[in-house]
Amino acid sequence: MTETFSPTPREQLRDLIKDLAVVHGAVTLSSGKQADYYVDLRRVTLHHRAAPLIGHVLLDALEEAGYGPGEIDAVGGLTLGADPIATALLHASASRGLDVDAFVVRKAAKAHGMQRQIEGPDIAGRRVVVVEDTTTTGGSPIAAIEACRAAGAEVVAVATIVDRATGAQEKIEELGVEYLSLFGLADLDLS
Repeated sequence: MTETFSPTPREQLRDLIKDLAVVHGAVTLSSGKQADYYVDLRRVTLHHRAAPLIGHVLLDALEEAGYGPGEIDAVGGLTLGADPIATALLHASASRGLDVDAFVVRKAAKAHGMQRQIEGPDIAGRRVVVVEDTTTTGGSPIAAIEACRAAGAEVVAVATIVDRATGAQEKIEELGVEYLSLFGLADLDLS
């Protein structure tokens, strides 16, 4: 009898990223630098098979890093890249019976209505994780950290799906925030 191999959820997610999100060709990154590939994670974070995997694999990684049940209250980040990741984590947490909310950080507070910069359940006095699809300069998660702190939250970590290894980790850790990533460029055969 032949033994069948079943890839782990993390391996499945990695393969989906490689197949769906890695686009080869010249591109200009948010940092202004040129690259010969682009990792378009929205092709994965909004994909019917990948999104649930993102929620569960990232939740597992957070638990392994010490942010398990009762250690974090909410997840979110700067809109648009963080939104589907926060939602995936919200659903994965709920499926495990965990109480983890999601939030969205706007680039600026609304000028009308409640005039909030952070949408969703109030995060004041809560332990939160800022999420991001891919990090290059760290600008988006840093903006989210600043907004969360201004709203009274304790930012305990930043969790990203793909780290481009271009300085974001160091900038985030300088702010006293732990940095976690699921995959590096070598995992995607890009280094």
